[in-house]
Amino acid sequence: MSRFDHLDLDGHLLQLLLAVHEEGSITRAAQRLGVTQSAVSHLLDKLRAIVGDPLFVRSGRGIVPTAHAHVLAARARTMLDGLRDFGGAATFDPARLETTVTIAANDLQRDLLLPRFLRRVRAIAPGVAMRVIPSGVPSAELLRDDHCQLLVTPRPPAASDVLQKRLFEDRYVVFYDAAARAAPAGADDYLAADHVTVRYEPRRRLDIDEVLAARGVARRFVAEVPGFAGIGPFLRGSTSLATLPALLRAHLLRGFAVAPVPLECPPMPMFMVWHRRHHADPAQRWLRDQLEAIVAESLAAAAGSESS
Repeated sequence: MSRFDHLDLDGHLLQLLLAVHEEGSITRAAQRLGVTQSAVSHLLDKLRAIVGDPLFVRSGRGIVPTAHAHVLAARARTMLDGLRDFGGAATFDPARLETTVTIAANDLQRDLLLPRFLRRVRAIAPGVAMRVIPSGVPSAELLRDDHCQLLVTPRPPAASDVLQKRLFEDRYVVFYDAAARAAPAGADDYLAADHVTVRYEPRRRLDIDEVLAARGVARRFVAEVPGFAGIGPFLRGSTSLATLPALLRAHLLRGFAVAPVPLECPPMPMFMVWHRRHHADPAQRWLRDQLEAIVAESLAAAAGSESS
């Protein structure tokens, strides 16, 4: 059992743990922190004594973290975020914010929301930049490991350390090329057609495809693409159908005809998701508020684009 009190921990030790964990090297951690290797080794020994674990062990010519070090690194990241928030909440001024916010989103929500979101944010906080990464099949690790600060997805990862808020709801429609075929005349015509869809990985289909398959609805898929942007070329000039969110008509599938799905379909919700450690951060809270604020405007613009 450790003879050290928990009050022996401080932000410098937490920062040291993260540096060694992320760099995988005492030498690189020392360079990153601007201290000597001996200082890193000394503080690492102190931290080992506090937590009662070796934290890092030799493997070949390098070092690797123990299982306990992985757990402690995640906790350290959260604690450091809290320390940064401790003195900053009362003085937050978006006009002085200098940061890059990383948002994970697939192409529907990316094109629908994020350009308008960035314009709104930069009008108030010109020091903010945005990085967009594909969410693919979203996992809690995207947020836990700080690959992104916000995730926009119809299927939030189930985890106790992530929070979510519903942004809007869309309906499913059938997209087709009106120059190549008529709208499906009914369920039999719909089921007899060739279909195009999105599959993010071998075992992850769209929600609507999962729902219909679970009901025993069999459709013939002639093409599966990794994102909504790939649907159009497979529909154009073909008699295939694609059952997708209606909002795609405003952007990626502009110009294609749409028809109701001749089967009962659930709606498609869209959520904003973030990690619990960012919940009280004033900058992150402000950014979430700005994203929520542009949803109604974005949906209205999309509706106008569809009608035109």
